[in-house]
Amino acid sequence: MSARPLPSSTPSAQGVDASGVLAFLDAVDAAEHIELHSLMILRHDHVVAAGWWAPYAPERLHLLYSLSKSFTATAAGFAVAEGLIGLDDPVISYFPEFEADITDPRSRAMRVRHVASMASGHEDETYERAAALDPDEVVRGFLLLPPERDPGTVFAYNQPATYTLATILQRVTGQSLTDYLRPRLLDPLGIGEVAWLTWHGRELGFSGLHGTTDAIARLGLLYLRESVWEGKRVLSREWVAEAVRAHVPTAGTTVNAGWPDWAQGYGFQFWRSRHGYRGDGAYGQFCLVLPEQDAVIATTAATGDMQGLLELVWQHLLPAFRPGPLTGREAADTALADRLTRLALPPAPGKPAPPDRAGEWSAAEFTPQGGVRAEQPSLTGAAVTADADGWTLTLVEEGDRLDVRLDSGGWSVAEEPVPTAVSGGWTDGDTLAVDIMFLETPHRLRVTCSLAGRTFTARWATEPLHGGPLRSLRAPRPSV
Repeated sequence: MSARPLPSSTPSAQGVDASGVLAFLDAVDAAEHIELHSLMILRHDHVVAAGWWAPYAPERLHLLYSLSKSFTATAAGFAVAEGLIGLDDPVISYFPEFEADITDPRSRAMRVRHVASMASGHEDETYERAAALDPDEVVRGFLLLPPERDPGTVFAYNQPATYTLATILQRVTGQSLTDYLRPRLLDPLGIGEVAWLTWHGRELGFSGLHGTTDAIARLGLLYLRESVWEGKRVLSREWVAEAVRAHVPTAGTTVNAGWPDWAQGYGFQFWRSRHGYRGDGAYGQFCLVLPEQDAVIATTAATGDMQGLLELVWQHLLPAFRPGPLTGREAADTALADRLTRLALPPAPGKPAPPDRAGEWSAAEFTPQGGVRAEQPSLTGAAVTADADGWTLTLVEEGDRLDVRLDSGGWSVAEEPVPTAVSGGWTDGDTLAVDIMFLETPHRLRVTCSLAGRTFTARWATEPLHGGPLRSLRAPRPSV
């Protein structure tokens, strides 16, 4: 379906100082370890700033990582309202086939509300242990791990807890999360295409959702408005209040220790922040909801310094929200609007192939430096070839080939076999350095080929968390 655009406005008309937004953009540009891919700022139900750093674009789906959890929690809210699940139901009651296996009293005492709030009683992440106990049914492996504490008494960021909640939802509805949410959330909010990674035939729930920045912003606006959308109630107000309040303390836990915005408490798949609350995904996928400012901030990004990104939001954007409309700010509004149209990630440096070495580079093949690429072990070879149209870098992975074209002067975008943007070139006669941006994810791979040693290296700026071959770094496509 074609979504109706969110209402837009100048920043000053909605009481937002555009100078603060410009200062935020300057700070992001200056931050060595923060790479934004998109930004949307909403105030008083209006989009006052929206921009995408080329080669990223508004219509592009982007892997949201654990921000997916907030969509899963929303599905749980619908299921509770429809009487399909109960927050105080024992988790084991939804898995009668495991009844005889799950004997630990704490595991049997675990309620739906406990897995929804990351309070299963386990003191640490259980993903690897649960998968080792039962690789084919991680829910069973999770329930076989006796919690160290009583459920509801301790927080641990724990992927199988959310996966268990997502599995319950898909069992009781008989649908995927996406299909269940489509008529209840996605269509009413005007959220178009989304795609969710699956595992053993089930959508992950805890991660793997691909959506646009606009989808993030609409979810945030729904929660800001306590589940009312265009005058109609979409979800119960009580669910929203429960989902975003702190159910369990997070201060002093190991998750992102030392980052104050991870120490404010956890709700139903939402984090409390020093200001408001948020849906939160690895590497800076944020849905920040700021009730006191009547604002929503949505970002996609590639940063290991998520607290640093939030600090820039608190430092520059928070003070930009003023009590009422601002006058005499036309110049700043215009400057911001112009800046947002020119956002772009700088291409990797590099020069065209040196003419005197072109013959050596054409059809050159390379093996991994040191034998195995630890960051992408399946990557076994690389090759550089030339034709009448230019140069191609080929990456060989488990017998498969990924060809990327090298164009000088900027990013070269291709949609198949996986959406990528490529930039780079020769740093000297012996070295080719290429950045490959996987455009439906936060991830960038730097491949460096050395002609002298006929070896290559491949290093991630931010390492993919789901693993898999390079061709898997895209939103899933519907089966035909």
